[in-house]
Amino acid sequence: MAGTKSKAQTVRDMVLSMAVIGAVVAVIYVFIPHDESEAPLKTVNAAEMHAAVSSASRAASYPVLAPRGLAADWKPTTVRYRGSDDEHWHLGYHGPDGKYVAVEQSSGKAGPFIEQVSQKAEDTGKTERIDGKDWKRYEGDSYDALVLQEGGATTVVTGSGSFARLAEMAGALRPAPADQA
Repeated sequence: MAGTKSKAQTVRDMVLSMAVIGAVVAVIYVFIPHDESEAPLKTVNAAEMHAAVSSASRAASYPVLAPRGLAADWKPTTVRYRGSDDEHWHLGYHGPDGKYVAVEQSSGKAGPFIEQVSQKAEDTGKTERIDGKDWKRYEGDSYDALVLQEGGATTVVTGSGSFARLAEMAGALRPAPADQA
């Protein structure tokens, strides 16, 4: 029977085809430039921050807190306010050490809010005195947190940053007037 191939030839042809395809992929990978570094950090610009802080300050039933006087190497990455029943205010930062630190505030139930934003960190029973206020310390597997309850809101400074970075952020927090950021 002319024109028929044996099974051995078919398998051999398939293996050769795969080798050729693999060689082409290897050449493309080696010679086409690709960037293996991290994606650039996306930050919130000053105008966006000002508008968000101003808007949240006008809308919230509690004094919205925002940091003042942080060094330039603190980079704001996220800002949002959700004015539903729990009035959730959020500011996310890339700290000087590359770790994440967030400011979270809510007028909702403290327990579930703290658990959610601190990724289930637990109260250590210890406090840290920052600017004359006692912040509760929470420790967790992913995030640690400092928690303050006053003015009709629960404020949580949380993230993967050290307690020193969390305290630095907590110490920089000030009530934000509705007309200033």
